[in-house]
Amino acid sequence: MTTDSVARRESARPAPLTSWDVETDVIVVGGGGGGLPAALFSRWLGNEVVVLEKAPELGGTARKAAFWYWVPDNEPMRALGIEDRFEDFLRYVARLSQPTRYDPTSPTAGLTEWEAAMVRAIHTSASPAAELLAERGALTYRHCPDVPDYWSELPEDKAPTGRVLVPSDARESMSDGGARAIEQLSSAAERDGVEVRTGHRVQRLVLDGDRVAGVEATTTAGNTVRVLARKGVIFSTGGFVHDDLLRREHLGVPAYPGCAAVTNEGDFLRITSTLGTQLGTMNHAWMCPVPLEKVGRPDLIGMFSVAGDSMILVNRHGERVANEKLPYNEAARTFFRWDPATGSYPNLVLVQIWDQRSQDHSASDEYGRLIVPEGADDTHVLTAPTLDELTTKIRERLGSLTAETGGFTLADDFAANLPRTIDRFNVFAANGKDEDFARGETAIQLVFNGPVKEEPGRANPTLWPISATGPYYAAFVTGGTLDTKGGPRTDPDGRVLDDLGEPIPGLYGVGNCVASPSARAYWAGGATLGPIIAFAYRAAHAVDEE
Repeated sequence: MTTDSVARRESARPAPLTSWDVETDVIVVGGGGGGLPAALFSRWLGNEVVVLEKAPELGGTARKAAFWYWVPDNEPMRALGIEDRFEDFLRYVARLSQPTRYDPTSPTAGLTEWEAAMVRAIHTSASPAAELLAERGALTYRHCPDVPDYWSELPEDKAPTGRVLVPSDARESMSDGGARAIEQLSSAAERDGVEVRTGHRVQRLVLDGDRVAGVEATTTAGNTVRVLARKGVIFSTGGFVHDDLLRREHLGVPAYPGCAAVTNEGDFLRITSTLGTQLGTMNHAWMCPVPLEKVGRPDLIGMFSVAGDSMILVNRHGERVANEKLPYNEAARTFFRWDPATGSYPNLVLVQIWDQRSQDHSASDEYGRLIVPEGADDTHVLTAPTLDELTTKIRERLGSLTAETGGFTLADDFAANLPRTIDRFNVFAANGKDEDFARGETAIQLVFNGPVKEEPGRANPTLWPISATGPYYAAFVTGGTLDTKGGPRTDPDGRVLDDLGEPIPGLYGVGNCVASPSARAYWAGGATLGPIIAFAYRAAHAVDEE
């Protein structure tokens, strides 16, 4: 799916309430991982609901995701006797989201009142929301009791495992959860009478005085449809990652557009820009390494897992610069390091290097991994019988991509340094300890290791020496985004706030189109979707009470 299949953008200037084509109780704008739950929760409260989806199909970014959802204090945790108190949860998320303000002795752990209230809403509502979806057959799950949080070793994380749920019919590897989740949610919406209109791009709000009374949408055929909401409008339209201007101006790093749905163009920012909304966390995103040569493709999947044990990532000088097995949000930051001496981003592109062992035993079509099996799209992969010949191919291919990288090329010392880097890595691999970057020394790194050849008695499965003989393989990696996480602020019930902190009547926001209390942090796998489901649940109840 491309943006050619959606209606073009028009002026977002609000329209006055005069007439309408459709009338309902609740309008939900966006039919993805936040919009579909919001629509179902609203419908189950007895409301008539219309979903307006810009794309020709439902699902958005969630359809491509693994759809882990992070649910604190969930029912399976309680059944196992795992305590997940709010005070402990608050300290964990505060320690990561606002490390310079973190204060474990404060009632808010150093967070602002708004941040703390949003965190409490997640802790309070994520589990009831997940249970209701499961009970109604809209999103049945299985519990992953052993999956750790991304920072499970921190002393603040008193419940380091057990918060992750995945769709019950997902693969054992949990990689296809998004497709399964959207299938369940879509089927439940059809079953329970939610009216879904795809190919409807919402262009502007319809106002009745100060109240948001509905929206105007344009169909792919160019027709204007005005929909009136008796109770309210919930937006869940994703972030602004595919709007180049917004992404470059607000993120502050040279992040490439990532694997969010190509329709995530910041529509909600533009639509609400005339209402005096407060904006928050505009400088933050959910980060992820991405294959350079697949950037811009609608089927792009971020590199959630960098597979291989006899594998390294090197910079333009042929040197390792980071732990290859870090959680993807943290790994992505490696690409954005600025060198004030040279006035450049020396790590903007890294080269993944692996040998035949990893090709044979770590190839996978899951989680955006670059080592792919035979028959898969491998146009991004270079191979050669020797490191010198591989270097020549890397240099030539990278030279053909300078229009996408601002002229990024290999340094002259790459060929000399690469063998030395491999020799040093091989010593660490033989000893089972990465003395430079501590690869494989936290629980989550083992989860994201991907498939590797089993070795009896090996203490560190993320490490194995790279072969002294070819063939060798290479591919390019850069820093991208799953989606942004900034936009208008809401209260804990999804009410969009004006510049004085007052709710704008009739207007709600859920998901990556609004400000996230997570700020810079990515707390755990599913820390996007778990909170989104919680806020969808709360917004649906708040709209119902209007």
